[in-house]
Amino acid sequence: MIAIVDYGMGNLQSVQKAFAKLGATAEIITDAKKIKTASHIVLPGVGAFADAMKGLEQAGFIDSILLAIQSGKPFLGICLGLQMLFTESNECGRYFGLNIVPGKVERFLDSVKVPQIGWNQIQQTKPGNPLLFGVPDNAYVYFVHSYYVITDSQEIIAATTDYGITFTSMIWKDNLFATQFHPEKSQKIGLQILANFAKIK
Repeated sequence: MIAIVDYGMGNLQSVQKAFAKLGATAEIITDAKKIKTASHIVLPGVGAFADAMKGLEQAGFIDSILLAIQSGKPFLGICLGLQMLFTESNECGRYFGLNIVPGKVERFLDSVKVPQIGWNQIQQTKPGNPLLFGVPDNAYVYFVHSYYVITDSQEIIAATTDYGITFTSMIWKDNLFATQFHPEKSQKIGLQILANFAKIK
């Protein structure tokens, strides 16, 4: 069972429906204990960083998520679910994240339209990524975000995207995957990514 973490923020139904279309069993969970029995974990998210971290903490998900990642379960963060994996965010103040990935979250400069809403390309930077099997380089995916992640750990960057700057749009390390874009909204390419995730053991 693929567990979709419900902490009060995120496109839960659209993520679940995308997996259902692929024939994969995905359940929206509000009980952190269900993470133990899940085969895969998905952390979606839309909204403010501070509210999301507060929601995770209040729902009791933080320790369960950390343990699941440490145990080697396939984990996918989506949009805000990517950003929360990092050390801190400067969205409306300074707030601490899960600190699984060293780095920070910053706002796009005013030289581009913020938020970035719509289709943009991803340039693959790390070969052998099982999540991108069958996905051509420079494929178009769907973004909705005002903030992006910065990390000095170049080895975890799996794809980048250009939007005024070149930013990290996907990370991958072992069983940990996360995208700044929304696979569940990215039509054929997005479904391929989610199908690849569901097949990871």
